[in-house]
Amino acid sequence: MLFSSTLFLFRFLPIVLAGCFLLRGTGARNTWLLLASLVFYGWGEPVLGALMLVSIASNWLFGLWAARARSRGASVAWPVASAVAVNLSLLVAFKYSDWLLGIASDVAVGCGWAPQPFAQVADTLGLSPELRAVLCTETGSIRLPIGISFFTFQALSYVLDVARGEARLQRNPLSLGLYVALFPQLVAGPIVRYQDVADQIDARSVDLTRLASGIRRFVIGLGKKVLIANVAAEIADRVFAVPTSQLTPSLAWLGIVAYTLQIYFDFSGYSDMAIGLGHMFGFHFLENFRYPYVARSITEFWRRWHISLSTWFRDYLYIPLGGNRRGKARTYFNLVTVFALCGLWHGASWSFLVWGLYHGLFLVLERAAVGERLERTPRALRHAYVLLAVMIGWVFFRAETLDGALGYLAAMFTPGHGDARLHTFGSFAARLQWTALIAGAIGAMPWVRAIAQRLLAQAREPDGALPTRWRVAADVALAGVLLVATCELAAGSYNPFIYFRF
Repeated sequence: MLFSSTLFLFRFLPIVLAGCFLLRGTGARNTWLLLASLVFYGWGEPVLGALMLVSIASNWLFGLWAARARSRGASVAWPVASAVAVNLSLLVAFKYSDWLLGIASDVAVGCGWAPQPFAQVADTLGLSPELRAVLCTETGSIRLPIGISFFTFQALSYVLDVARGEARLQRNPLSLGLYVALFPQLVAGPIVRYQDVADQIDARSVDLTRLASGIRRFVIGLGKKVLIANVAAEIADRVFAVPTSQLTPSLAWLGIVAYTLQIYFDFSGYSDMAIGLGHMFGFHFLENFRYPYVARSITEFWRRWHISLSTWFRDYLYIPLGGNRRGKARTYFNLVTVFALCGLWHGASWSFLVWGLYHGLFLVLERAAVGERLERTPRALRHAYVLLAVMIGWVFFRAETLDGALGYLAAMFTPGHGDARLHTFGSFAARLQWTALIAGAIGAMPWVRAIAQRLLAQAREPDGALPTRWRVAADVALAGVLLVATCELAAGSYNPFIYFRF
């Protein structure tokens, strides 16, 4: 069930909101939200929804174990190690098994042995046909539970924070279940730390003011997703579907520019919708994006892009590995390791691994020598450097295979590549698509927001309130965005879900 769907907008969300406003008491609202979240998650895959319940129950027990060990002055190594092992085992089993089995089969073939597809492995393990039907798709690959990377990281961070003494123990399994399964941020983040919402789970206010604020933020995110990201996706998907040998440089650049805008507005749009939904239900989630495409270094880019993920890796992997406290060589190793795992977090493929290593290499270079030179470079050139580096990286992120990514890069940078007569440039972008790309390019920069804030500051009355006409105009504009976006969804327009691999 997508946020950008009429089912969610006009059935699920109104019912859940009505229940929260009709129920009295935080406990009753928490139970209602937990049930709604489990329905939301299990809508498309009810059987694999049990996996989330396993994650909730096991991490609740690990939290109790870690807290008891701390209270007795004992080592928390065993509960932490057990939590890491169980969470990562579930993640590897459902997200990386196909990839790892494929690698093993390739190695077996290279050694002259027979390959071992999952069907044979399942027979070896004694899996019944019924269980195999639950765990596998029709093609035989293992089903990927949507959002498994997000809720696994959230649940694991809770145990780690309890073990560190940075978060208080949650003895109520339903409250912990709500933290893990809360549907606004379940599928596409942001990754929420338990200590950031612990007090809000136990006590929060739900009123019309916060509801209105949440609706406004949600509509902004919905507009970014439906009116910009989805339209840009039409161009990107069509271009990336063309054989790389037939791509001209101009067409290849059009495709990656479209994807650069698509992934930003898709991801930040979902984060906006999640933050808005949180406000509607009385929760405050931290910002996940801060105009990353205006960054002047890759290091700054990662302070602005998917902030909840980069800070998670910083706090739970980079710093425990030693961070930058053990010399330059160890710092560089830690950076590359963290970003290699960050790449694999996004998906099980060589392309994602290369994408992570690529960004890790840039961070190493900026720490080693390039960073100081960048500081002396004109701002425009620094922006150009970041955009070029990020777009090249997005090729690996978007391409289905590593060979496909290399072929696409060859098309981008080889003059005379491809045949313009086979795929004309103009056939991939009509007036609507160009409008979305231009709007996306403008919206990805903070200029519009800065101008709006300046105008609003000048228009405020002596008591700091906005004139009624300004508030009405803003709400009418947002209503227009909601209307147009809803019409697009009702018409069955292109609405890809970019997070199915995460």
